[in-house]
Amino acid sequence: MPTNYFSPGVYVEEVSSGNAPIAGVGTSTAGFIGVIATNGETAPTPPDDTTFQSIGSQDAPVDIGTGDGTQKEFELPKTSQFSTADVVTDAGSFGFAVNGRARTAVSLKNEGNRAVVEFDTAPADEAKITGFFQLRVAAPVPVGGGTATLPRATEPTTVDLAAANEVKLCTNFSEFKKFFGDFSTRAGQSLLAHAVYGFFRNGGTRCYVVSVAAEEDVEDALTQFEAIDEIAIVAVPGMIPDAAIASRSDTLGKIRAHCEQMQDRVAVLDGVETADLSSPTLLETLKPFNSDYVALYFPWLQVFDPATNRQIFVPPSGHIAGIYARVDNQRGVFKAPANESVLGAVGLKYNLSKRQQDGLNPKGINCIRALNGNIRVWGARTLGGEDNPEMVYISVRRLMNFLRESIDEGTQWAVFEPNSPDLWARIRRNVTAFLLTVWRSGALFGTTPEEAFYVKCDAETNPPESRDRGQVITEIGVAVVKPAEFVIFRLSQRSDANGG
Repeated sequence: MPTNYFSPGVYVEEVSSGNAPIAGVGTSTAGFIGVIATNGETAPTPPDDTTFQSIGSQDAPVDIGTGDGTQKEFELPKTSQFSTADVVTDAGSFGFAVNGRARTAVSLKNEGNRAVVEFDTAPADEAKITGFFQLRVAAPVPVGGGTATLPRATEPTTVDLAAANEVKLCTNFSEFKKFFGDFSTRAGQSLLAHAVYGFFRNGGTRCYVVSVAAEEDVEDALTQFEAIDEIAIVAVPGMIPDAAIASRSDTLGKIRAHCEQMQDRVAVLDGVETADLSSPTLLETLKPFNSDYVALYFPWLQVFDPATNRQIFVPPSGHIAGIYARVDNQRGVFKAPANESVLGAVGLKYNLSKRQQDGLNPKGINCIRALNGNIRVWGARTLGGEDNPEMVYISVRRLMNFLRESIDEGTQWAVFEPNSPDLWARIRRNVTAFLLTVWRSGALFGTTPEEAFYVKCDAETNPPESRDRGQVITEIGVAVVKPAEFVIFRLSQRSDANGG
């Protein structure tokens, strides 16, 4: 509505342009899927009897202490908040967890308000032990019948374990331990914990984590990841190529298909743990397929394991995802995540030589090597191979993902706008301004913007037949920078210092 002006003077008004500038999307958020078999071990289930009040992970777990042998004496839960309540210690009514994961107890003896629990094997030193108990509560039945209302525990929650197939956002390792437990001797739990710890140790700041009970559930987890647009890196720690497992090839194929379908993320796969480096079939053992949306790293890393108090070998995908995030934040997504130290790694399963890497690198196997006293990522390729020579390097693939996703999200305002030269000009201005920022960051090759990119949206790209179909078409060309994988110096000897 027009503004009425009454006094002479200068009036400055803010007018909306109708479209916001394109902002670069995040590229460092990871999604981890851990395959953790339950082996029949579950947390205690509250009884159906409505006169029982369960005190479990949702209410008030009992902090028993830390591991220091097979037996542990502790105090039973306080019952002062209830008018009449007894702690239930009947068989099957209680349970225990060590570092957040269910552990079966051999026996539980109680005398008064004290109890002694005995495990078949001693929990690791400093491992956190939690007990889960029920209280027998006298709950009056409402007048006229119905279900008794039980009082709720008011003590703070100390453990909030995520259910199977439940995705949780973690911004530090403490949050991961709250939802999924700490380091463990269980294989699946150990791989997931070390992967997430390695992610945060190497520079990661945000990741979504989900645990599944079996390999066939990985597909369901990937389906949940489809709804999380923020995820840019996908890893399933320990999901290695294995011809002996019939379903493994299919599972790896689903991970690849997920990234190729989403087009805004890449998968980081682990190489096999053990391999015959002299075998002529080594490459076939390591490489499951060709895809420029997937990068594979070999060999496994040697790290310290708090659960066993010794050094073990773990898959590198979690640490590599953290390096992706670190490089993105420090340099930019266009910088290859290579020639970077792997923090937390003290050794490697195999110390590869240059000659051994010569046979792996051209095929897209990214090697991790011990160089000059450091464990360093010494490869920057995708598994694309010759299928797509433009996407040989993982940094190029991730930069293109970044450009596509940023332009997609930043031009939503154009949908249903009148398809006219005015719209074309606004699109050109928006995209050009964004690419100019990208070029200035060093992601595009060229000494001038004209050499680095072009944006074309005019009558030529939008003829009448395209407009009749409701389409507005913009052509964008970019000259992306690629890593200097081979640094070559040509040295010759001359008889004359002046070059004669």
